[in-house]
Order: sequence, then structure tokens, then C-alpha cells
Amino acid sequence: MAETLLFNALREALDEEMARDSSVFVLGEDVGQYGGSYKVTKDLYEKYGELRVLDTPIAENSFTGMAVGAAMTGLRPIIEGMNMGFLLLAFNQISNNAGMLRYTSGGNFKMPMVIRGPGGVGRQLGAEHSQRLEAYFQAVPGLKIVACSTPYNAKGLLKSAIRDDNPVLFFEHVLLYNLKENLPETEYLVPLDKAEIVRSGKDVTILTYSRMRHHVLQALPALVKEGYDPEVIDLISLKPLDMETIGESIRKTHKVIIVEECMKTGGIGAELIASISDRFFDELDAPVLRLSSQDIPTPYNGNLERLTIVQPNQIVEAVQKMVALRV
Repeated sequence: MAETLLFNALREALDEEMARDSSVFVLGEDVGQYGGSYKVTKDLYEKYGELRVLDTPIAENSFTGMAVGAAMTGLRPIIEGMNMGFLLLAFNQISNNAGMLRYTSGGNFKMPMVIRGPGGVGRQLGAEHSQRLEAYFQAVPGLKIVACSTPYNAKGLLKSAIRDDNPVLFFEHVLLYNLKENLPETEYLVPLDKAEIVRSGKDVTILTYSRMRHHVLQALPALVKEGYDPEVIDLISLKPLDMETIGESIRKTHKVIIVEECMKTGGIGAELIASISDRFFDELDAPVLRLSSQDIPTPYNGNLERLTIVQPNQIVEAVQKMVALRV
């Protein structure tokens, strides 16, 4: 086992897959000689050359469209968005092209491409650099969406995403790149469609993902000290949702709290509530409680920014409220 930072875990995944398969290549702004905004592609330019670690102009729609064409012809492009919010400029290429071409071609084309990069609310990055795009793309047919949250699942998920024959949106959180974890020295993969049970419990199911996994973990000591026994599930796969794992937990706890950094209106939590109501309504002893970000552009001011997203003390209060409910 070797202690590895999350950004280095991602780099290891890229390096291993590029060495394994010559059709894999990386493109994006400053991914080459600079090594990427968060150093995920550091030194890969020197190792694999400019045709496999391709610096692009600041033109997200153009190089995303080029990656779609490359995927159609048998290559496996990995797009790094300098910031995931910038990829809104390539919404057409991601949705109308990458998401649909395998279907509209009658299966004649595969679409093995990964679109990855930093997102989420950082520390005073301003509204345009604090985007959470998972909900923007959730309604697009043909896409798979995952959100890594630890160095272990970051590496295993990225390797699986690169090998998949469908377009995968791979969300990384800007504040998690320096997380440390011991990783196996042997190769491993993490499935793209499975949630992770972070902690088993019987009182309430807490569904979360990305950075909010760690806010939930920060709330746990206070909850356990008070005698609560929550079950914590990291969704990881945002599309498709792992309703099998979620359902098994609900049948045990009969109460659900969703903790997300996504906005409340039209967010991942909204889809989760709808899916839970469709499939497990009779198992619920109380309405699903949703903790989400405020529906406003993220303020630059640090104190105001903090108030827009869910904090550990709010999670503690939500569990206290939920468990106190009796049918």
C-alpha cells in the first residue's frame, strides 16, 4: 500500500491506461507542458508526446467536438476541463453528439470518451468557477455520470471510465485533490454503476456524494456520541443511480436524508426523491429530508459562500429531527 494524493491517483490511472492502450489520449487546456491546472497530467507530456497529451486552444466546443470524432473512429479521448463550468460551452457536443451518436447511428459507432475535471464550490472561486454541472447533464440520454470522492475510488473509477464504450462525465471536486489515502500497488477497478456503503447503520439512511461525503463523516462523531446509528451511502454513480443498494438500505432504516452540494431545485436530490417515492414509498416512515445548496449563484465572500452549502452541524440537526419522528 502506498499513500497517494487524489490528484496523483487520477494521474496514475491516466498513466496506466495510456501505457496499456495506445488509443487512449488526453486533450484540453494546459494539459501538456504545464501538466494541468491541478497537475493531474504532470509529466505525461514528456512520456507520451504531444499527439497523446494534446494542448488545445481555449475553445471547449471545438476540442470536445474533435474528441467526439476521435471516439467515433476508435480512439479513446479523455477531455480535461480546466474547470467543469467551462464545459457549458460544449453542451451541444456533449449532449447532442456524445450522448446520442451511439443510438442515432443504430450502434454503428461506439463513443468511448471521458470528460473529467474540477468542479464544485471551492474557496472563494466566485460564481462562474463554483458550478455543479451534474444536474445540468443528468437529463441527457446516453451519458454515464460519476463523482469520485476518495483517492481509492478516483483511480478505480477513472480506469473503468476510460475502458467503457460510452461517454462518461467524471466529476472531481476542487477541494478534494489533496486528500490522502493508501492505495493498493496492484491494479484494481471500481464499477461505474455502484454506490458505496461507507458506514452501516440502522436509524437513518444518509445518501451523499463527492465533497459532502466528508461533511457527513465530520458529523458522524457527534451523532454516534449521542447514540444515533446512521447508515452512510456514497452514491458515486449519479447516472444511473444504484437503486438496488439504496433500496436495501431503506428497507432497513425506513428513513432517508439526502446531503448534496447540488442546488435544491432540479438537483440530484430531486431525482433521488422521485425515484425513492416511485419504488420504496411504502417503506418510508417519514418524508425524505433533503439538504442542498441554496438556489443562488455562489457568492465570492467567504462567509456568504459557506452559508450557501450544507455544513456538518446541519447534518447533525437533520438526523436528530428525522430519528425523532414517529409514525
